[in-house]
Amino acid sequence: MSTHDQIPLTEVKHGHSCGCGEEDADVPSLDARAIPHAIRHATVFGAFNAIPVGGALDLIAPHNPLPLLAQLQSMFGEIDIAYLEEGPEKWTLRLTRKG
Repeated sequence: MSTHDQIPLTEVKHGHSCGCGEEDADVPSLDARAIPHAIRHATVFGAFNAIPVGGALDLIAPHNPLPLLAQLQSMFGEIDIAYLEEGPEKWTLRLTRKG
């Protein structure tokens, strides 16, 4: 990347650092039911890693994802977890990144 291709820092919006100029107005949602089981946890880890501290992600799962929640907490520390919908076929959780 040459210096004339770089985006000046003044053009990068706070909270969204990819430089595309888009911003999320609402809490992003990830429907894990549509992700193949073999890569589901890794996909959720990657999505949650993109959430800034204080931000949230709505996770839609086919079951209560207790093992996944334990893994997220071991990787990212304390997470606020709010159940928005509790099964039996669809579970929706709001995961808020604390630190």
